[in-house]
Amino acid sequence: MKALTSKEILDKVSDSAIPKAGGSLWKLFLLAVLAGAYIAFGGEASAMASFNLVSSPETFGIGKFVSACVFPVGLMMVVLCGGELFTGNCLMFIGVLDKKIKVSGMVRNWIIVYIGNFIGSMIIVLFINYSGLLESGGGLLGAVTVKTAISKVSLDFGKAFVMGIMCNWLVCLAVWMATGAQAMVSKIFAIFFCIMLFVLSGFEHSVANMYFIPAGMIAAGNDAFVQLLDLDPSCLTVGNMIINNLIPVTLGNIVGGSIFVGMIYWLANRKLG
Repeated sequence: MKALTSKEILDKVSDSAIPKAGGSLWKLFLLAVLAGAYIAFGGEASAMASFNLVSSPETFGIGKFVSACVFPVGLMMVVLCGGELFTGNCLMFIGVLDKKIKVSGMVRNWIIVYIGNFIGSMIIVLFINYSGLLESGGGLLGAVTVKTAISKVSLDFGKAFVMGIMCNWLVCLAVWMATGAQAMVSKIFAIFFCIMLFVLSGFEHSVANMYFIPAGMIAAGNDAFVQLLDLDPSCLTVGNMIINNLIPVTLGNIVGGSIFVGMIYWLANRKLG
């Protein structure tokens, strides 16, 4: 089947904003919990596949590539199985520009979905911690999990914001292309390469960080993990997670998806086309 044109994708994304803005609170919330869990599954699996490689400078690049090849399954499950993901829903801004929904409806969706995504991520964090999987590789997975969380809460605001922009620019392009693809295998390929690119580049995804940072905070409670890589986890606090990462990354994700994808394609197809 022929893929949709950019204008047709724009129309489809715009129309999809209507049920998202006016959907029932509990339906949005439940689908958001699922989406948060799906992204967390992608995060924990990508860490499991690459922890021994990223722990060494000599194999760090290969490790990032391995991680990047696994993580996209999270968004595949969201798009193909059904879920409400905050970062993808930044494209609802197109519905606002088309005056099909109000800003208040978009913000309502974002708040419900963001909270649901966090809860879904935390469910997987707790399951992974209880399962003992962080002890994989003689505890190296747990140590790398702590190290990853430390690096994320140690970013300065500007860098976290910019990496959030670049991340959701690519995530929303993945959603954009998947929307235009007609066959399931085409949707999978459309998602895979954009998400691989953002993970390989090390950009910041707010929902993925809802897994990586809390997982690192919990793992930091195990002295064996901390001592394995001689880490100082004192910076792993709820305040640092929110202020140093989630706030700037979330704002960057909004700009990347709403402006660099949504508004630009809207301008190109509605105003300049």
